[in-house]
Amino acid sequence: MKINGPFLFILATLLIDAIGIGIVFPIMPDLMERVGAHSTAEGALLGGILLSAYAAAMFLFGPIIGSLSDAYGRRPVLIAALLTLTLDYVIMAMAETYWLLLVGRVIAGMAGATYITATAYIADIAKPEERGASFGMIGAAFGIGFVLGPALGGLASSIHITAPFWIAAALSGLNVALGIFVLPESLKPENRRPFGKRDLNPFGTIKRAFLIPGLAIPLICIFVFEFANMVYPTLWAFWGREVFGWDAFTIGLTLSAYGILIAVVQAGVLPQMTRHFGDFKTLVIAIIAAVIGMIGFGLTGAVWAVIVFLPFAAFSDMAPPLMTAFAANCAEDDQQGLVQGVIASLTSISAVAAPLLLTGVFERFVNTDGIYLPGAPFLLTAVLVVVIVPLILRLRKHRPL
Repeated sequence: MKINGPFLFILATLLIDAIGIGIVFPIMPDLMERVGAHSTAEGALLGGILLSAYAAAMFLFGPIIGSLSDAYGRRPVLIAALLTLTLDYVIMAMAETYWLLLVGRVIAGMAGATYITATAYIADIAKPEERGASFGMIGAAFGIGFVLGPALGGLASSIHITAPFWIAAALSGLNVALGIFVLPESLKPENRRPFGKRDLNPFGTIKRAFLIPGLAIPLICIFVFEFANMVYPTLWAFWGREVFGWDAFTIGLTLSAYGILIAVVQAGVLPQMTRHFGDFKTLVIAIIAAVIGMIGFGLTGAVWAVIVFLPFAAFSDMAPPLMTAFAANCAEDDQQGLVQGVIASLTSISAVAAPLLLTGVFERFVNTDGIYLPGAPFLLTAVLVVVIVPLILRLRKHRPL
């Protein structure tokens, strides 16, 4: 499709959303110290609560934002969300107490749930035959944001611990100004629908999806794997600080390397592997890579081992899109929106629950009492992935055509 001002604005919006999520990861240990954490273990626990609060807000307010955009148009919702994000970054930069920081993360989750509206905008303006390529560019924008966010957070923190938030606020503010001038409304008045209560209940939608024949198994696999895979964004900074003494710059650098590897695997390796081995065998390879990577990080105490096992972690990220394909193959054409919405909801639920459990395990095993094993959360997630292997093997008969 034509690359015009509105399309570039949507890409910039999603890029900034991804940067806003990733920019916090490398500075989290120092940020927790700033608001009162007395140890790495306590900081990890408090940081896990922040991540869970953000994900919970995303889960609860995503349907609301989507419904509001259906009722009142995409433009006002997107601009209002970006303006809220700008103000939120300022609040977080000025926060000197944990509770104010927690409020800021909740507000960010509420305003950051713009993905549904942004993709709806692209669907409005793109022709049916152009939507695949357009959504691919959206994925690329998100991927670039997840690479830039940690790198930006690590570099800017060398100036001041709050510098990443001020930079994010400036980027978001500039995007608001850009949107006001270049973003027309994409949803015609005759295509809008009333704001309804049904759209506000994510749990009811999940229940309806699990009743679709054959869909429960891939949905369970997606939820458990996404839960396990949250060990990386949740604990990487604290684990790196505890095991290797990494500073914010090094944490950001390693996270960016991880993001680049994921982008290479998703864009280059995955298509080639599915072409040669098929979706099911590629999924099995991804699951094996996940277990190897998690066990490796769980037991290692050497930097060279991080370099060895990081590619395994990147290869494991082939699993979610492949599982999503199996889930889609279980549904009829008029159920695809329901399926994709439920997958997004389950991912959000895992992002709420996983940080709470994994940071609690980390705190337990880095305390001076008992066994010292900072990699324990990685070992736990490896067990979770192994548990769903029997279910994954049952997906063989649901191979996408």
